Amino acid sequence: MQKAAIEKSNEAIAAQLAPVGRETVQDRVYSELRRALIGGLFEPSQVLTIRGLADALVTSTMPVREALGRLITEKALEALPNRSVRVPPITLERLDDLLRARILIEGEAIALAAPRMGPRQIATIETILGEWDEMRALKHKKDVDREVTLNQSFHFEIYRSCGSAVLIPMIESLWLQSGPCIRVAIYAFSEAGEVDTAQYHRRIVTALSTQDAQAARESLVADISRPFTFLRSKLQAAAKDQT
Repeated sequence: MQKAAIEKSNEAIAAQLAPVGRETVQDRVYSELRRALIGGLFEPSQVLTIRGLADALVTSTMPVREALGRLITEKALEALPNRSVRVPPITLERLDDLLRARILIEGEAIALAAPRMGPRQIATIETILGEWDEMRALKHKKDVDREVTLNQSFHFEIYRSCGSAVLIPMIESLWLQSGPCIRVAIYAFSEAGEVDTAQYHRRIVTALSTQDAQAARESLVADISRPFTFLRSKLQAAAKDQT
């Protein structure tokens, strides 16, 4: 009698709970695609198919389809008529829009973080810069993946100190949309012979060390404006060549 009551209770509970395994797969697929976009692993204008991504992620098409739907809603991807999706192309309008939003949101976040960052947080971002210097000192081919990871770690270590639970997801969304553009810029900088991109981060550290919110904001704006300005110039030059 007691066993039957327990089984009935378990059935009632099961009816109210969604299967954990299915949700876990969906979340993992979404997280992996999100990570790839932020890291710039997909190129601007690149077309992605549900089947191709499912095969690459070794999963069924359902969690991929649902993850892509979320990313389309977040403006990180665009839906195409043939049920495929693509990474948004780089246009002057998109570059200007993203840069404007990042300056407003991230500029406010770093200004809020400046008086909140103590010795431990400063030491952490200095350690990240040290790893950056070590990476650049290596003689083999430039590790773009590592540079992207260190750049993200540096910025978000600062933003987490801003004290705003609202700003962080907004910044993550902007990075999600900016990732493919930034990756292209890193390669372009390398081709142009730029040798010390970390200098902008050092200026940010200096400003944060003295809790100078205005200087930190200005240094950040200079840092995040660089790739957008560089790509904008390349697009304008290409358009001019075609006329």
